[in-house]
Amino acid sequence: MHQSASQIHSGEIGHYVTPSEGEKSPEQTPRGTSDSIRDFVADTPDPQVDWLLAISTNPNRGIVEPLPETIQLAKRILDVFAATTGILLLWPLMLLAALAVKFSSPGGAIFSQQRVGLNRRNRDQIDRRNSGPVVDHCDRRQILKRRQECGYGRAFTLYKFRTMVVDAEKNGAQFAVQNDPRVTRLGRFMRKTRIDELPQLWNVLCGDMSLVGPRPERPEFIEELSAKVPNYLDRLQLKPGVTGVAQIENGYDNDIDSFKRKVGYDLLYLRHCCLRNDIKILLRTVHVVLTGKGAL
Repeated sequence: MHQSASQIHSGEIGHYVTPSEGEKSPEQTPRGTSDSIRDFVADTPDPQVDWLLAISTNPNRGIVEPLPETIQLAKRILDVFAATTGILLLWPLMLLAALAVKFSSPGGAIFSQQRVGLNRRNRDQIDRRNSGPVVDHCDRRQILKRRQECGYGRAFTLYKFRTMVVDAEKNGAQFAVQNDPRVTRLGRFMRKTRIDELPQLWNVLCGDMSLVGPRPERPEFIEELSAKVPNYLDRLQLKPGVTGVAQIENGYDNDIDSFKRKVGYDLLYLRHCCLRNDIKILLRTVHVVLTGKGAL
């Protein structure tokens, strides 16, 4: 899928892509498309995100080739500053939200759930899962520890305000759907305004998540998704985010087609990841919060 291409720019101060010799100009190739995304699944349209700043034409950027350390450092500085500021400014709202959840329905105010995050192992290491058993000269405790730590990515505990009834998954893990009867009346409002996501500022501050990045997935679903959605695991090359291109353009995902679209948006973000795009995404997230776009 990932074909080599010249990388125009990978620094933090981006500009719209200047075509090199033999490449199409921006007028010929709409911004937001790429060979890697075009090929990732035949029946899914190319993501079109005209507002995203084009940084690179290299389809391997952020996947095979890691993002420049300057960009990773800039993202972390923004994460720590914004998460700290958000917690200090929004703690009264979070306290009110916690009390409202606690007294509006049975159960705790905070909902915690295991998610799968960053996975920077190379492709050979990822593909070894499907190549059969591997003999390893180490004891069972080392093998168990490695499986727990690796899996499909780094596992962490994600925090949210509870928006569903306490026994929402008594029949097993399942995706949320439109007008889901498991969602409480208060929970529906919190999902629409994204107030339920505020505890994830703590995840960002701890380094498990970033403000901007691919949405973290549950381990119960990731094996099935990685088998059905081509290149799904490529999106794990970056820390998961509270918001991102996919969250803005695709909203919540609860079927295979929406997951395919999400992968396209996530790969697009990886290719053009920079501080300016993160700021653009955060500003557009404000609009999503105010309008309730994409909520379930």
